[in-house]
Amino acid sequence: MTEISDYLIPCIVVLMVFHGAFKGVDIFSEFIAGAKNGFKIVLNIAPSLIALILAIDMLKASGGLQVLCGILSPAAKLLGIPDDVIPLTILSPISGSGSLGMYESILKDNGPDSFIGRCASVMMGSTETTFYTMTVYYGSVGIKKTRHTLPSALCADFTSFILSPKIVKIFFK
Repeated sequence: MTEISDYLIPCIVVLMVFHGAFKGVDIFSEFIAGAKNGFKIVLNIAPSLIALILAIDMLKASGGLQVLCGILSPAAKLLGIPDDVIPLTILSPISGSGSLGMYESILKDNGPDSFIGRCASVMMGSTETTFYTMTVYYGSVGIKKTRHTLPSALCADFTSFILSPKIVKIFFK
């Protein structure tokens, strides 16, 4: 059975075409110009994204992620962060796909209704892939000096890591 939402996108496209035709806009030329600009943006940000993905894969494959988890474990214990969630705290600001894979692994190993699963869920919902987002947004417009963006975003992520176990304890006790 078809839903009304199945027709939403085609209706929007048709409305845009009719609106452009009504206003006398050369719709095809504008589409081509937009596609060219989009391709230029992809070419500008591709090197940064490739470097970021390569660095994440190297971190995982070399065992560096496990070493970082071992180093951060005592501090995480003091903050009440479960050991199973530490890899998620490392990957979350760096890689969306890496952190999603780690998140799925945590849920599979511990269950979604466990304390660890709930902590991971709160973290996934309240953090951002900071480095990826900055690479894409700033790279697309050519900004080199990010000023206070990185420290502010990392502070927000760190706050989420610290508060996630506490929030889970408050709401799911």
